[in-house]
Amino acid sequence: MDISSVLQGGYQHPLSRKWQAKRSLTKEMLMYPIFITDDPDAQVDIPSLPGQSRWGVNKIEGFLGPLVKKGLKSVILFGVPLTCEKDPRGTPADDPQGPVILAIKLIRKLFPDIYIATDVCLCEYTSHGHCGILHEDGTINSTPSAARIAEVALSYAKAGAHCVAPSDMMDGRIKAIKRALIDNGFGNKCTLMSYSAKFASSLYGPFRDAAGSAPSFGDRKCYQLPPNAKGLARRAIQRDVGEGADIIMVKPAMPYLDIIADAAQLAPDYPLAAYQVSGEYAMIVAGARAGVYDLKTMAFESIEGIIRAGCTLILTYFTPQFLDWLDE
Repeated sequence: MDISSVLQGGYQHPLSRKWQAKRSLTKEMLMYPIFITDDPDAQVDIPSLPGQSRWGVNKIEGFLGPLVKKGLKSVILFGVPLTCEKDPRGTPADDPQGPVILAIKLIRKLFPDIYIATDVCLCEYTSHGHCGILHEDGTINSTPSAARIAEVALSYAKAGAHCVAPSDMMDGRIKAIKRALIDNGFGNKCTLMSYSAKFASSLYGPFRDAAGSAPSFGDRKCYQLPPNAKGLARRAIQRDVGEGADIIMVKPAMPYLDIIADAAQLAPDYPLAAYQVSGEYAMIVAGARAGVYDLKTMAFESIEGIIRAGCTLILTYFTPQFLDWLDE
């Protein structure tokens, strides 16, 4: 056998196998998505998202406290309004008494070292369930949509969010949010994480159950990216870098590892995030329950693939398990 053909000597030991990674998963790389509802005492399990719940603000301390002790570093908050009166503009999105703003303030008080990101979108709060403001014919009106989303993002920053993360995919919303943050004194106080390459995916089903955010008509394919659109994804990444994003995100993760790798090349000087979305998580859990593989082994494999593609930040519902697994 030729000398250059022998590779196994370099990974024959468990420790030397770990050395093959350019970057390894750490607790600092994990961001936990959590659902905050407007019933302050709620703890409601989500059947399609096993192990996850909707939480009321009165339950946050008991829920997050044990995770913080295990090393939880960051969360991203999703509001789940169940009792508010929704309207076409998504007025409840930045209600000072709404679940997101109340949760930001409470977490800042209870756990001052936790990094708080907030999803910024209108779909959970609009009467039509779409992510922006509509024309009379039901199509997206981009300019007022971006302006409204910037208002919501600024409200979250004022409440104490360390990071605002618009998931709406409206054109121009990164520039609008960045301008609003700068003009109001938050340009150097609040991170802007863009869902730059967010695809119109079938893997969002459990999330829509969790957040109650399914559109009342039509779909979101006119503003989320087509799954085959590699060029559009690259253009969206470059656009958002130019408009002032501080972090770039790709969503979902596993079917779009090539896009993650593209993002790492297009924006090499930026933190790169990936969202392992609800359907990815639910599939991995279902496969483990069916005996297809071991849950922990497959969860690590899925995340290691995302990191290998270039990510430095992972949004995943497996965060609580990883906090335990990384200590083993």
